[in-house]
Amino acid sequence: MGQKLKIAGWVSVGVVAGALTTVSLQTVARGAMTPLPLEEIQQLSAVFGLVKTDYVEPVDDKKLITDAISGMVSSLDPHSQYFDKKSFKEFREGTSGRFVGVGIEITQEDGLIKVVSPIEGSPAFRAGLKTNDLITKIDDTAVKGLALNDAVKRMRGEPNTKVTLTIFRKDEGRTFPVTITREEIKTQSVKGKVIEPGYAWIRLSQFQERTVDDFVRKVEEVYKQEPNLKGLVLDLRNDPGGLLDAAVAISAAFLPENVTVVSTNGQLADSKATYKASPDYYQRRGGGDPLKRLPAALKSVPLVVLVNEGSASASEIVAGALQDHKRATVMGSQTFGKGSVQTVRPLGPDTGIKLTTARYYTPSGKSIQAKGIVPDVMIDESEEGSPFAALRMREADLEKHLGSGQGEEKKDEAREKAREDARKRLEEEAKKPAADRKIPEFGTDKDFQLVQALNQLKGRPVLVSKTLTERKEEKKEN
Repeated sequence: MGQKLKIAGWVSVGVVAGALTTVSLQTVARGAMTPLPLEEIQQLSAVFGLVKTDYVEPVDDKKLITDAISGMVSSLDPHSQYFDKKSFKEFREGTSGRFVGVGIEITQEDGLIKVVSPIEGSPAFRAGLKTNDLITKIDDTAVKGLALNDAVKRMRGEPNTKVTLTIFRKDEGRTFPVTITREEIKTQSVKGKVIEPGYAWIRLSQFQERTVDDFVRKVEEVYKQEPNLKGLVLDLRNDPGGLLDAAVAISAAFLPENVTVVSTNGQLADSKATYKASPDYYQRRGGGDPLKRLPAALKSVPLVVLVNEGSASASEIVAGALQDHKRATVMGSQTFGKGSVQTVRPLGPDTGIKLTTARYYTPSGKSIQAKGIVPDVMIDESEEGSPFAALRMREADLEKHLGSGQGEEKKDEAREKAREDARKRLEEEAKKPAADRKIPEFGTDKDFQLVQALNQLKGRPVLVSKTLTERKEEKKEN
C-alpha cells in the first residue's frame, strides 16, 4: 500500500498548533464535479462587486478572493485552513524537523498565543520561555484576534534576525518582553536513557521524518547498556503529533505484525483506510524496514505509556493502539482529543487548502476526536495533585470543533466549576516564590508521573489520582 496519508502536526514554522494534520498531496479537483449553488454564487459575486465599487478605498481583487476562500475554509473547524504561497511552502517544510524560527510549540487560548512548550535547545528555550506562557505581542503587533497562522508568519524570518515577544506569565502575574534571535532549528524528537538497572525511559516530543530512525538508534543504545531490560516507559506527554507513518512505525515496534494500528473514515473513498503494523504502511519509498534492527525483546518488554492533555493526534494514535491491543498500560491524564484527518489539496503550484476529511479510530473502533485517550491509570502531575489541569485547552474546548460522531456531546458543568477553582488556586500559587512553583523536568528523579510508571512496571503501589476523572465530550454551542 502506497503512503497516501501523512500527519503534519507542525504548523511548519518552528511552532506547533498542538494539533495534528494529515497531508495527502493530490491534484484532483474533486470540487469541480460538485453542483454549484447558483443563487449563493450570485450573492458572492454581488458582494464582490459592491466592495469593489463602494468601499472607502480600492481593494485588490486577489486579496478579496483569497480572503473569501480563507474565511470559507477556516469557518468549518479549527484545523481547516487556506495556504497562500508563503504559508504553503512553510507547511510543506514543517515535518522535516528543520526550520528557521524561535523554536516553540504553540496553541491559541482566549485570543492569545499560548506556549505549549519551548523546543529543547532552541532560542526560545535559551531565552527562558516556559509552558503556559502567553504571547501578547509579536514585535509591535498585538496578538489578540490574530490568526494562529499569521502569528506563525510573524515569528518566522531569516536566520540571525531578531523578534521581540511580549510575554504574560500567569503564575508570576507579570508581563515582560523577550528578544529572540531566529535560527535554524534542528529538533531532536527522541530522548532516552536507562533510569536504573533494568528500566529505561524513552521520550518522543514529536513525530517527524527522522523520528523512527532516531527511535531505533535510542533503543539500540538502551539495550547495549542494559541487555536485560525489565521494563520501558514510552513518554508521549506534550507530544503534539507529527507524521502518521512515524506513528504507525512506533506502534509497530511494540505490536505483533499486521495488527490494526488505526483506521480512518470520511465521505471520500480514499478517506476510508486501515493502517496496520506492517512495513507496507510505514516504510518510505525506496527505503527498507527501519524497524529491522530493533531487538526482538522490544515486542514483549513490559511497557507503560505516559500521556497528558498535551498529547495529541499521532501520539494519541500510538497510545490508543497500544492500549487497545493490551500491549501497554497507559498512565497519566486524558489526552487532547485531536482525532480528525486534514488532507492538503493543492489549488495550483504554490497554494492549497487543508481540509478536514475524516476521523481517526482506535483498533477497537473508538473515535479519538474531541474525546482523546482515557488512561488505564489516572495519575496527577505531582504528589500534590494536578491543580491547574482544568485550565488546559483540549480539542473539545476549541471553537467550532468537530464532534466525535459517536453519540451526543454533553455539557460538563463540573468542568466549569473545576476551572474556576483552578483559577483561584493559580492566583494563590502566583504568590509563592518562583522556586516553589517550578515543574520538574521530564525524565528526572523528581518527575512524579515517571516514578509512578516505574512503580507500575515493578508491581509496586501506584499513587493513583483522587481527583482526575474521564472528561466527557462537551456539548457544542450552535
